[in-house]
Amino acid sequence: MVIEDVTHQYATKGQRVTALEDINLTIEPGEFVCLAGPSGCGKTTLLQLIAGFLRPSDGRITLGGQEVRGPSAERGVVFQQPNLYPWMTVRKNVELGPKLRRVAKAEREAQAKTYLDMVGLGDFLDRRPYELSGGMQQRAQIARVLTNDPDIILMDEPFGALDALTRERLQAELLTIWRNTGKTIFFITHSVEEAIFLGSRVLVMSARPGHVVYDKPVDFLSTMDADMPVGQMRSLPAFVRMRDEVSNEIHASGG
Repeated sequence: MVIEDVTHQYATKGQRVTALEDINLTIEPGEFVCLAGPSGCGKTTLLQLIAGFLRPSDGRITLGGQEVRGPSAERGVVFQQPNLYPWMTVRKNVELGPKLRRVAKAEREAQAKTYLDMVGLGDFLDRRPYELSGGMQQRAQIARVLTNDPDIILMDEPFGALDALTRERLQAELLTIWRNTGKTIFFITHSVEEAIFLGSRVLVMSARPGHVVYDKPVDFLSTMDADMPVGQMRSLPAFVRMRDEVSNEIHASGG
């Protein structure tokens, strides 16, 4: 995915406000890119532009050489709150995308079962969303996106409303899913630790008008045990150094 010279403005109270300015990024297939930055810097606006919910005022975004002009199944979105249909079972929620694309029933049922098993909901196929905890609902939303087999998964602070223990558990599960599927993920967060723990690459956006002021790979991941406990990983000197570096960049840029 290529984001080229993207600027975005919106109108409020008769004035034009620049939310994003001169964004230039290339996200390679299979990367897990985490974007952090102060509130109101335009993180969600950038995600909405990538998703095709908005069109940039200037510049363009391409995926696979094709310009993004609207929403598409190629770009799956995991929202802050699970947007599941309460009258449908978990299985039916997850099957919905393939059903709308007229995928054969047996195939879409098999796809849904595969991804619900992957996120640990194989025993909850016939439950309704309101019968699940918040963390389980988010797992179901992730399974629904995976079942659509998008090229890139866009995640807008999906764990922000969860308690600390559930959040850590889902972070670890998301890393496992990423490693098993090889999907490209673009993940927005307010948590510096979450960005470094999850990302293969971390970006920081400045205060409005948002532009990228920090862009580095998380280069110590390759030397670590994939099964290392979260608490132990966060105490590693390399993790602490990068956490402080990213935090300082956010504060220096207006956070």
